[in-house]
Amino acid sequence: MSIFTEFREFIARGNVVDLAVGVIVGAAFNDIVKSLVDDVVMPPVGLMLSGFDFANLQWVLKADNPLTKADELVAIKYGHFFNISLKFVIIAWVVFMLVKGVNAVRRFEDEQAGKPVVPPKPPTPQEALLIQIRDLLEAGRKG
Repeated sequence: MSIFTEFREFIARGNVVDLAVGVIVGAAFNDIVKSLVDDVVMPPVGLMLSGFDFANLQWVLKADNPLTKADELVAIKYGHFFNISLKFVIIAWVVFMLVKGVNAVRRFEDEQAGKPVVPPKPPTPQEALLIQIRDLLEAGRKG
């Protein structure tokens, strides 16, 4: 089997194509969420903080020499790190709320369509045996 045939089979697998679609959609979704955070959420946060920008907070390790053209400033920019961390928390919250909303809509649609709630699958024989072993070990520790 040639390397190209093997590569073609690898690419043709459904999970690889699904992963590629997920990455592309995720990148586009990232732009939407970034815009939501930067353009909708952060302006009121900045207003609440009276226009204070954490990005300017830093510990200067070596000051910039104003007599040279080169930028010689060496600093730990903890304010920028704080801003990025805050944006991450906000993005995570927004994504959580979006997923929660989508799940609520799906549950509502399933209830309206009269679809039964799918019960969990019973454990396989191997899983049942492992559960029994676990329970016996726990009972042995207690007694």
